[in-house]
Parts: sequence; structure tokens; C-alpha cells
Amino acid sequence: MSDFQNPARGQTPSQTIGPFFAYGLTPAQYGYGHLTAIATGSLIGEGVEGQRITLAGRVLDGAGEAISDAMVEIWQADSQGRYSHPADPGGRNAPFVGFGRVGTGTDPGARFLFETIQPGAVPGDADQAPHINVILFARGLLNHLYTRVYFADQAAANAQDPVLAALPEDRRGTLIAERVETPAGVEYRWDIHLQGDKETVFFDL
Repeated sequence: MSDFQNPARGQTPSQTIGPFFAYGLTPAQYGYGHLTAIATGSLIGEGVEGQRITLAGRVLDGAGEAISDAMVEIWQADSQGRYSHPADPGGRNAPFVGFGRVGTGTDPGARFLFETIQPGAVPGDADQAPHINVILFARGLLNHLYTRVYFADQAAANAQDPVLAALPEDRRGTLIAERVETPAGVEYRWDIHLQGDKETVFFDL
């Protein structure tokens, strides 16, 4: 009898997505600072053009408590609305990767922090406003969650965005990050609520 068939062995976590794989994806969060990762919280490198911003927030459970072992990924266009992908008709912006990944376990406030640039509107993309695509992994979730974040100071563009327009008006605010001027620069603050009255809008893909 194989180990897989042996009833004496415990069941392995075949469905829930986290934090089982975060050790390899965000090694610093678990004290493996000597290991490297393919993505971090800094998307800014040499030669990247655009306004530098910080996206900061927390992942909150139904009781409003910050989750300290969540993992957040982002994927965004550059300042000219180009994605770092060979299929983008605008051409790849080589210095800007556009992909970041962080855990919430290394920050004292259990926050996720991304240093990136303000994305531009994607040309010809059905009038979608500048936004950042977000994927969330956390304990207790059977599947990762998809959402996106818009910017409060892009009100005119947000008003024309077809995705926001398809949502109930009282739910659109869950996808809007507030701009804050800090000594370090522009910061957008946005919390992800998993449950409750302020539950963030998540999308089925």
C-alpha cells in the first residue's frame, strides 16, 4: 500500500491555498532572508519612468483583524498603459516588470507594501480607468481571490470605467484607494476586507 493510500497517515492540505506555499514564494516573511524570490514588493528599477507611489494596506478578516500570513500579488500596466507582456500591442517596457508579490508577515502592522509607479490607462481597453490588478492568497481560502484597485484622485476616469459602472454604487468604494501625501512621497491606502459590511468586491475569472 502506498503512503497515499495508507489511512494511518493524515490528510494533506490539497485544497486550501495558504499559507502552505508562502515559504517559497515570500521567503523573507518566514525568516529565510537568504533565499531569493522572483518577485518582491518593489517594482521600481533603473530606467523605469513614471510617478513613484506606494500602495499600502491590510488584509482584514470578518472581525476587522489584520491577517498576518496573507500573500498579495499585483499586476499592472506602466505609466503609458503598457503591460510587460509580449501580447501587449503597445510593446513591452523592458525596465518595468509590472508584477509584485509580498506577504503581510514582516510588517509590524501586518500590512502589504508595494513600491511602484502610477499606472496609465490602457489604450483601447474599453475606457478602463488606471488600476492595479490584485490576487490574494490567505489561510482558509479554497481558491485565491481576484480584485483590482483604483485611485481616488482619478475620479473622472473612474466614472467612465465599465467595471466600476457594473457594480452597485455602494460597493464601488471597496475598490478605491485614498491618496495620502507623506514625507516619503505619494501613498495610496487601501484595505482588503474578506467579509463584513465593507467586504471588498472580488471577481470570478
